[in-house]
Amino acid sequence: MSARRPELSRRGFLTGSLLVAAGSVLSTACSTDPVGGSAGSGAKTTLNVWYHAYGETGTQQAVLRYATAFTKANPDIAVKVTWVPGDYSGKLNATLLTDAAPDVFEIGDFSEAMVRRGQIAAIDDVYGSARSDFNSNAISTVTVDGKLYGVKMIDDVIMLYYRKSVLAKAGITPPTTFDGLAAAAKALTTKKNKGLFVGNDGIGDSASNAVWSNGGDLVTPDGKVTFGTPRALEAITALKRLHDDKSLLLGFTTDWWDPAALIQGVVPMQWCGLWAMPAVQDALGDDFGVLPWPAFKAGGTPVVRVGGWTNCVNAKGKNLAAAKKFAQWLWVEQKSLQRDFAESYGFHVPPRKSVAASAEKLSTGTAKETVALAEKYGKHNPGTWDSAVSAAFNAAAAKIAGGNGDPAALLAEAVKKAQSEIDKQLGR
Repeated sequence: MSARRPELSRRGFLTGSLLVAAGSVLSTACSTDPVGGSAGSGAKTTLNVWYHAYGETGTQQAVLRYATAFTKANPDIAVKVTWVPGDYSGKLNATLLTDAAPDVFEIGDFSEAMVRRGQIAAIDDVYGSARSDFNSNAISTVTVDGKLYGVKMIDDVIMLYYRKSVLAKAGITPPTTFDGLAAAAKALTTKKNKGLFVGNDGIGDSASNAVWSNGGDLVTPDGKVTFGTPRALEAITALKRLHDDKSLLLGFTTDWWDPAALIQGVVPMQWCGLWAMPAVQDALGDDFGVLPWPAFKAGGTPVVRVGGWTNCVNAKGKNLAAAKKFAQWLWVEQKSLQRDFAESYGFHVPPRKSVAASAEKLSTGTAKETVALAEKYGKHNPGTWDSAVSAAFNAAAAKIAGGNGDPAALLAEAVKKAQSEIDKQLGR
């Protein structure tokens, strides 16, 4: 359920829309793209609720059950669940400009630009007294100019998995610095296998992790780009070592979000998410551990990436009150459903502190360890980190890591491009 995965199709899904009214599924749509529909069953309002095509088995059935439960409690409001495969972000952004825009939708990494464009409604009233029960990350990521513009559905934790037996056999201690990680990846690389998988492009989250791990940041809260500092340049430039050593797995059949490379023994270390842990446990038993991305050097900061999905309400929608009611009912009032969504379809951390405390599957073993790492070292992308900003940063990082150009000049140019894009977002 990571925010980086909606662009990638991993399994076959039922596509299109399902209409739920009076607690029952009424009809199905045949189109692979979202289509319109009517309420039926006497409902006065029909909400169109969008989800990206989650890969975890059972997720689509779960959101339909939630919609059915909502309409049973609110028979005057029908819910059309639209399951969007493929390029979810692209389809959402395009549809929000039309009359077919959804009333309620989810987004991955929160976008401050969508708030500035007037596409997301402020929903402070949806939280009520439950606001204090959401963790600080869940509140800060959706706050713009002091108002709340979404309800965090799940926190997705992303970290390093490693095979205990493989590292132990090679006499390698789980790394705590970047030098240690690079040395381990090189030592674990053989004629048949690579030592580390961070993504098919050889970059993944490693560039932002590098900046954070050396005490830097990407963008300040007021929109100033900060990934061009000497410390950031030092850490990003060091990624070239992984490429020079030829220790990275590239061009695998699935990307970093899928644990297949680790499970199949193609690599002994992989950057992946907590959502994959049930599959890893099924395949490897207890022969795996988890680590944060290591500190760049002594005195640096380990990194665990925290992404996830946020429920938002269309500010320009015709059914604003009903949309807020749905968001409040599902993501504020229904703790049992929030816990089900976090635990039953891969592992995810509930943003509600009380729900997280009662999540039994996250309370023991490696899952508990992962949650603790996120609490201690968790980092999330800033709200201004949209596709244009991240593209400028990652393109420069890829060239630097590949040895294609002067690192300082490449990063400085990326800073200029990213700052220009952020200034556009903020109307400066």
